[in-house]
Amino acid sequence: MRRGERLEAEIVALAHDGRGVARVDGKAVFVAGALPGERVAIEIRRRRRRMDEADLLEVLRASKDRVAARCAHFGVCGGCSLQHLAAEAQLAAKQQQLLDDLARIGRVRPLRIIPPLRGPEWGYRRRARLGVRYVPKKGRVLAGFRERDKPYLADLVRCEVLTGEFATLPAQLAALVGALSIREHVPQVELAAGDESAALVLRVMQEPSDADRVLLENFGRRLGVQIHLQSAGPDSIRPLGAPAPALEYAIGGCDVRIRFGPADFVQVNRRLNDAMVGAAVAALDPLPGETVLDLFCGLGNFTLPLARRAARVVGIEGDASLVEKARANAAANGIDNAQFHADNLFEPVSFGPWAAERYDLLLLDPPRAGARELIERIVHWRPRRVVYISCHPGSLARDAGILAASQEYELAAAGVMDMFPHTTHVESIAVFERRQ
Repeated sequence: MRRGERLEAEIVALAHDGRGVARVDGKAVFVAGALPGERVAIEIRRRRRRMDEADLLEVLRASKDRVAARCAHFGVCGGCSLQHLAAEAQLAAKQQQLLDDLARIGRVRPLRIIPPLRGPEWGYRRRARLGVRYVPKKGRVLAGFRERDKPYLADLVRCEVLTGEFATLPAQLAALVGALSIREHVPQVELAAGDESAALVLRVMQEPSDADRVLLENFGRRLGVQIHLQSAGPDSIRPLGAPAPALEYAIGGCDVRIRFGPADFVQVNRRLNDAMVGAAVAALDPLPGETVLDLFCGLGNFTLPLARRAARVVGIEGDASLVEKARANAAANGIDNAQFHADNLFEPVSFGPWAAERYDLLLLDPPRAGARELIERIVHWRPRRVVYISCHPGSLARDAGILAASQEYELAAAGVMDMFPHTTHVESIAVFERRQ
């Protein structure tokens, strides 16, 4: 195989990053935009020792799962990589990745596969971080996500996965920032949308002028959003004008509302969050007299719905400011059987008194790194059931293997949750039962 040579190949698999995988002369070739079952014409773009990368020139025989991408920027923008694959096939691929990782990394298999949890496929993102850049050669500002495999910003007009009313936000932001005197000093804008209101946080490396402030205020009024400025770290975020009220979202079926700030972590997909919380509460199934431990509890997204069912819930979070907000959320919802503590969950040796207690049930929702440091503690607490919410199937598989190897727990069920349709991100839920 020579670089630049046109070849024909059969796509035999889908890689975890969404690229099709072919085998040419026994060597793996990764082809963006190609799907399993397809015969394609490709051109080798980059050669490596163990694998090559190729550009897709033509689909000679299409997969039955190929669909037309809805977004005009698909293939250039790096935000989505699976819009050309039917939604059902996307979910099947994600579920297979989860099961493969559990078997290969953790050497475990779930006794039951949980049917995939689904939400809306389009207009689902209520949080997004958009890059902004003034490009002198173009004489204008670009706003959006990065191009696929490139450091440049994609020139977006609209984004089909941003929550409905903000689909055209990239083009609107580009026009806004292009009119500011500090257009070269605004590298990013973050969107955070609640049920009734939304906020934009502009990262500003230079203070806006009085004229800039007027433009920003008018933009906020026109879109009905709060405008915030961020000059340094998250602690520097401040409203442009008078203090803005907190954003808020309801968790369907739980009689709980969560207030949050424009920089606070909340799940991107509101409808899927409803389904996920409902599934987690149903899987734990707390009895009226039981105590639940919620690790990486954040603002109380799982803690407060669980408190509606259990005798007591203890939430632990590493960010002290989130703990204070979780306590305020409990009070605002009239919940008095939820306690929150700030503790570094990656350093078990320094845990506070809460760790010496016993818990009937355990929920954990760790970051991508997983919860390896907590596995031995789980065996010590000996909850009768554990629900693990994961945003990375590899770390979940590793932790599942460690927990199963303890001989204390078995993997009763696992499944995927489509938090990010049209992307390769795999969110999943696993349920562990203590062996009798």
